[in-house]
Amino acid sequence: MSDAKPQPLPHSIDQTLDLLTAGGYVADRALATVLFLGLTMQRPLFLEGEAGVGKTEIAKVLAAGLGRRLIRLQCYEGLDVSSAVYEWNYAAQMIEIRIAEAAGIRDRSEMESGVFSEKYLIRRPVLEALQGGPGGAPVFLIDELDRADEAFEAYLLEVLSDYQVSVPELGTIRAEEPPIVVITTNRTREIHDALKRRCLYHWVDYPDAARELEILARKVPHANRQLAGEVVAFAQKLRELDLFKAPGVAETIDWATALTALGRDRLDADTVSDTMGVLLKYQDDIARLEEGEGQNVLDAVKAG
Repeated sequence: MSDAKPQPLPHSIDQTLDLLTAGGYVADRALATVLFLGLTMQRPLFLEGEAGVGKTEIAKVLAAGLGRRLIRLQCYEGLDVSSAVYEWNYAAQMIEIRIAEAAGIRDRSEMESGVFSEKYLIRRPVLEALQGGPGGAPVFLIDELDRADEAFEAYLLEVLSDYQVSVPELGTIRAEEPPIVVITTNRTREIHDALKRRCLYHWVDYPDAARELEILARKVPHANRQLAGEVVAFAQKLRELDLFKAPGVAETIDWATALTALGRDRLDADTVSDTMGVLLKYQDDIARLEEGEGQNVLDAVKAG
């Protein structure tokens, strides 16, 4: 549960924008609009974009700003119901059965009603999100859905349709109030249209230079102003190249933080070469810059 006092939902796009800004998230009006509509219409928000552009951060800021609990389901290949929704505490159930047998209980139905109760139900993120709690419905972040298998995506479609889960031993568990759902994907595969139709869609793009500079000012306020400007310009120009993975906003923040920790107040060839592993994460991209492309980008940055 968030320590912050629960706050009412924003009543306008401007209030939504203020909520994001107060949480340190520099958003444009288009994002604030779709987020406001998602909250108002109680529809999941489907955020798509390259890794590192700030999709996950939106859910975190939203939860903090509204004083709601953040429940995160990190998707991966092989994710199944027992990991994402619920499972039974089998060890505790076996102990209960042994105790019942020792007490002379032999009635099967009586024994089943004892072991298949909520006492032994382990709630995973999906069921936890539907359960809610004090302070209003939680923010349910389904992160990197494209990493999960299509079978789990189909199951999730059923959950988001009616905000309920069927537990054979207990029956149907429904949410009293739908959670605020934020789904992110890096587009490593396409998500089925049936799920997208239930959501409000927004593409989270790389920020322009002015907005990225504002992000650095908020996230790395102790960074030298000239350094921040050169870091942003360098990252912006790298995104124009055909790299295997262009640097995201997260990498820009990390690079500015690292350079500040090293006491740098401007970029030079040696500094760029020594710290390129903070900005780029693939050796082929780093090698390309070390072979001369990096100096060209640096020259362009210095030339303004």
